[in-house]
Amino acid sequence: MTKHPLTRRDFLKISALGIGTLAFRPFVWQGFSELQPSELLGRVTVGMVDVYARPDGDEQIVGALYEDQIVPWIREVVGTMPGRINQRWVETPYGYVWGGNLQPVRNLPNSPVSNLPNTSLGSGMWVEVTVPYVDLILDTPPSRAPWLQYRESIGLPARFVYSQVVWVDQFRTEADGRVWYRLNERFGSGDLFWGPAEAFRPLTPDEIAPINPEAEEKRIVVNIDYQTLSCYEGRNEVYFARISSGALYDAWGNPVDAWATPVGEFPIWRKAISLPLSGGSASAGWSLPAVGWVSLFVGSGVAIHSTYWHNNYGEPSSRGCVNASPEDAKWIFRWSQPIVSYDPGDVTVEMPGGTKVSVEKKQF
Repeated sequence: MTKHPLTRRDFLKISALGIGTLAFRPFVWQGFSELQPSELLGRVTVGMVDVYARPDGDEQIVGALYEDQIVPWIREVVGTMPGRINQRWVETPYGYVWGGNLQPVRNLPNSPVSNLPNTSLGSGMWVEVTVPYVDLILDTPPSRAPWLQYRESIGLPARFVYSQVVWVDQFRTEADGRVWYRLNERFGSGDLFWGPAEAFRPLTPDEIAPINPEAEEKRIVVNIDYQTLSCYEGRNEVYFARISSGALYDAWGNPVDAWATPVGEFPIWRKAISLPLSGGSASAGWSLPAVGWVSLFVGSGVAIHSTYWHNNYGEPSSRGCVNASPEDAKWIFRWSQPIVSYDPGDVTVEMPGGTKVSVEKKQF
């Protein structure tokens, strides 16, 4: 196995120097100008992943990739990964990577806005990250959120990644003409950030508008055993997605009942375009900023929501929530009740609540 003198704080882009060898060079964020906007890319979501000669966990390891590295995504294939339910792999020019740890991303820079819309929350707009990642500057030190404190403790900058959604409440133009947005997690810990405007795409009211709101008898069925989600209008299935429900075991193979997604029928009681999600203990907790398209259906905080920290759909991976791809979570958010408007982007309803979510266990 080839060794590389790299740390996980580095952002590196692969260049090929021959079959069986991985070569890396440092890459500084400048709009990712060298990446084609149409190119599908993969972002490593964990500290390190192995690169294999073939899509098989028992095959030869030919290299390693580190967190937030970006690689060309040639295609997804079915292979073999012992001990995992998810058997999807991603082919890159340098070998195969198990797909659960590689987020599909693109490089889609944006033109900055010249002014912010007026809303009931003041001047502002919802935006989505459309580049592989963007480093941020904390406007309100010291840091408060656990995720940010952890990154600072190991010398890493504040960073948002592809598909995260956040509120912009200010913008400024530097002397060189570059525009920066101030990012505000409205329900977060109070941390405010500045980020380069080209990394963020403004969301429009039209793309948040409800899908088929006049349809009756809407319901959502989550199947724990199959790791799937289906949306029904009456007896007609109108949408299908792979999901990741609550993990049944921790990283050491110990059963963790507290992480299981509750089984039963629950109404959606709150929806938000973006929320920070956190929970657990100090030693085994999680802190996830700017999670998009959140549909809460259990009072303890269980939700269907977008996921940017893994690509392991089809295998239990969460701490109780229903993880969905950004595209799937957004469709479900728009289709289900209650309806959420762009302004303010958040709604809570009383019982009997909105669309029913039925979480089932159906054995093979």
